[in-house]
Amino acid sequence: MVARGLEGVVAGTTRLSSIIDGTLAYGGIEIDELAAEASYEEVVYLLYYGELPTRAQLAGLQQQLAAQRALPDGVVQLLARAPRAVPMDLLRTAVSALAWYEEDPDTVAREAAVAKGLRLVAQVPTIVATIARLRRGLEPVVPPVDELSTARAFLRTLHDREPSELEVEAMNKILVLHADHEFNASTFTARVVAATLADMHAAVTAAIAALKGPLHGGANAAVMQMLEEIGTLDQVEPYIKEKLARKERIMGFGHRVYKGEDPRAKWLRDLSRRLGAARGDVRWYELSIAIADVMAREKGLFPNVDFYAASVYHYLGIEKELMTPVFAASRISGWTAHILEQQADNRLIRPRAEYVGPTNRHFVPIDQRG
Repeated sequence: MVARGLEGVVAGTTRLSSIIDGTLAYGGIEIDELAAEASYEEVVYLLYYGELPTRAQLAGLQQQLAAQRALPDGVVQLLARAPRAVPMDLLRTAVSALAWYEEDPDTVAREAAVAKGLRLVAQVPTIVATIARLRRGLEPVVPPVDELSTARAFLRTLHDREPSELEVEAMNKILVLHADHEFNASTFTARVVAATLADMHAAVTAAIAALKGPLHGGANAAVMQMLEEIGTLDQVEPYIKEKLARKERIMGFGHRVYKGEDPRAKWLRDLSRRLGAARGDVRWYELSIAIADVMAREKGLFPNVDFYAASVYHYLGIEKELMTPVFAASRISGWTAHILEQQADNRLIRPRAEYVGPTNRHFVPIDQRG
């Protein structure tokens, strides 16, 4: 029996993350504990090495990432000269171009691959911030090499100012919550490419291409678009009911692997509330709550990670078109860790297909075809 979309099919094993009875965990540590306590760099270390770091190990990783955030001048110039393109396309191209600057771009040897993976973990947030600034006609900001927090460094590079502590907390939680999610579409894509023994940059470029699709990574921007279209609380119910009557999809609701609410959603809901209050603009948070209430009542559906992420990103000054690239700036840690895991015990991923076309046909010469 064919499982459409591979639903329910176990396609491999992993030690990186799990979703068991609706509970997400990285390396056996539940996401609630990590969201409450962990820095993003601790999560990166956990995904790469299977354990939480000691203080010395964490400091070493933080310094390694900080030293590698800056982009080669050629990549910055490539982004600056590009036509006004979709940010995900620019991100995809920039990651591919970074391979040009690797001493041995094609190697999949473990030590070199780990180094390349961590370089991408450091560089992808800088790519996203650079794309954002160039789109606004601003000069790119060189990322700080003295800042150990990825979240703070990203916000400083994005906005060229010192972020508030709440903004840093929110960005750090976003990075932690989005770091990995088992065999999602982009991660599985990365593993399929890695299984051919293609290089790290090739596998990550493929993952970004998969993330671009609106059924995977584009939902957060679509949610923000919906919030802007609704505009006011009194329009929530008629807007949602009209869309449901037309059998249109409400983005940000439901998830194939969760029966109830996505366990990451509550953290983003709280951040949306707090950021809105801090900015004196709770409209986007209140609209989101009202939409969630209508969807629960009308369809029995609950928010996924993308729903409240939209308003959180907005409060952090991230425009709609940059929301999916920011997602990638976190998921790069999971992608690269999965690539390393795949190639450590590799077997080419080559499923079969059930043929449903015609059979027992024969070639007919062209002059005999009607």
